[in-house]
Amino acid sequence: MVSHALENFDAAIVDLDGTMIDTLGDFDVALNAMLDDLSLSRVDRAFIEQTVGKGSEHLIRSTLAHVGSEASAFGAAWARYQHHYLRINGEHAAVYPGVREGLHALRARGLVLACLTNKPTAFARPLLEKKGLDGYFAQVFGGDAFERKKPDPLPLLKTCEALGVPPSRVLMVGDSSNDARAARAAGCPVVLVSYGYNHGEPVHAVDADGVIDRLDALA
Repeated sequence: MVSHALENFDAAIVDLDGTMIDTLGDFDVALNAMLDDLSLSRVDRAFIEQTVGKGSEHLIRSTLAHVGSEASAFGAAWARYQHHYLRINGEHAAVYPGVREGLHALRARGLVLACLTNKPTAFARPLLEKKGLDGYFAQVFGGDAFERKKPDPLPLLKTCEALGVPPSRVLMVGDSSNDARAARAAGCPVVLVSYGYNHGEPVHAVDADGVIDRLDALA
């Protein structure tokens, strides 16, 4: 379980998709609507679940390759995906049990919170607002906020800097090896949830300081 007491932290960085909100339904609807527009074959949820987490660009390029489309279709695919995702953002998504209670408890313990996701900022902020989670966070950074995305440590280091807290005093909470690798490289302790999207791999095999079944287990 968690090997670091909350008293050792001044802040926490929390991932979005697969950690706070189950967004697989949104991805399913938007991605397949994009494929319909381009007259391409649809993809199933199992493929989507194993592919999300590395940013929308990676998701779309992987999807195009999976259905046998040319890479040159990316521009048109990206435009259609943005159109559909912004239209349905949050409608087929649900906040995981224990997330609101966990965020409330972390704030009550005096931790300042940031949401750091590989999801584009234009998708992330409206989703947090729609689900009533935006008020918990002092900072929100999407995958386009910095030059590189997780698992690169740069987004975590920049987020720690924005929070004004050294990485060793910031707990990273995520759902995948992306989050864990970024945290390790940045010098942040990291805890993963057991229920998210870890590219089809067992989360317990990831190098992390603990695995929890609900976010409120941290408190």
